Amino acid sequence: MLANHEEYDCAVVDMSPGDVLFSCRAQPSVNERIIAYVDHIGRVEGTVSKLAEGAFVVQINATDRKREKLAAQLTWIANKHELGLPEDRRHDRLAPRKTRTELTFEDGETYPCRIIDLSLSGAAVDLEVRPPIGSAVVLGSTMRGRVVRHFQEGVAIEFLGIQSREALTAFL
Repeated sequence: MLANHEEYDCAVVDMSPGDVLFSCRAQPSVNERIIAYVDHIGRVEGTVSKLAEGAFVVQINATDRKREKLAAQLTWIANKHELGLPEDRRHDRLAPRKTRTELTFEDGETYPCRIIDLSLSGAAVDLEVRPPIGSAVVLGSTMRGRVVRHFQEGVAIEFLGIQSREALTAFL
């Protein structure tokens, strides 16, 4: 998605924790802010640093911790077929288009949050508060789960049951 909110299908030609080369019919400007949803990676934000015919490079805006996580994801993707590694997640992560929602705790307290990624079995959410691991929560209005992990940006939630694709549709 370009700064003017126009969206284009693109392909990643090359990617590192610092930048990504996209092949795309979009014509961004140098220093333009880009948001991309990359399969198996999720949301990537950055600014255009270089242009080429039918392609452009985006410098990724990320914390050191997020770059480390991205490096691990890229290493796993690059090596999984050569090493015969199994998929490390039960369900593919999806990058939602509707990211703003609420997380409700057992006591009824509700907090605004941003969905980072979503799957049939769980979600990662950007959240200001850190409920204890094991806390029962409801994401949106219907997706019941438990907090299973804290990370720099928020918490990971495992849903109590596998969600239907229809339940996720509101966010996709």
